[in-house]
Amino acid sequence: MPARKTAKPAAKKAAAKTSPVKKAAAKKTAKKPMMPAKKAPRTTPKKPPQSAPYEQGKWAAVFAPRAPGEVRYWLVKSEPDVFSFDDLLAAPQQTTCWDSVRNTAARNFMRDGMRRGDLAFYYHSNAEPSAIVGICEVVREGYPDHTAFDASHAYHDPDSDPAHPTWFMVDVQAVRALPRPVALPDIKADPALADMALVKVGRLSVVPVTAAEWQHILKLGGA
Repeated sequence: MPARKTAKPAAKKAAAKTSPVKKAAAKKTAKKPMMPAKKAPRTTPKKPPQSAPYEQGKWAAVFAPRAPGEVRYWLVKSEPDVFSFDDLLAAPQQTTCWDSVRNTAARNFMRDGMRRGDLAFYYHSNAEPSAIVGICEVVREGYPDHTAFDASHAYHDPDSDPAHPTWFMVDVQAVRALPRPVALPDIKADPALADMALVKVGRLSVVPVTAAEWQHILKLGGA
């Protein structure tokens, strides 16, 4: 789920000292302020978001063509007080849409990377401790995130055009809880997981997991 952000107050600028003579001269030569030009209404539809050149990017492997029947692995984050793994287990058909993601990299993973049948670790963020607690499966591939069009929703995006959606989501279904949660401090301390995306880019709510990392964490979690 998206991280909560707090805006920082702008720094106050110190007022410059000006002599009375300079002030008077400036007043005489001052020009009338220009009124900002009005924005022309959009006459053409908003273009759909473009995909990155994935074959050149850092995450090229997760967007590369797949072998027949190939399953790829991911990690999705949610704060347990917002939507926990137990909430997923209690949901109808143990399934939910993974909505409200407003980061382009995480969106790209869902829209262009995830495929039906892929597996994902369910990670409790902002918890004590933050930890991988379960496994879920992608049961519906990327489709437009309806919350972006809902003006009453906390993550409404007025610039997102329903005809050319900016934000996407997937549906995930619970598979099983891990017998033993795998906590973030243990992940960070494990040399075998030093390059894990969870560690390298912790701000993202959806990240890829390699097959080797997946198997290693299953062992740590007693699965």
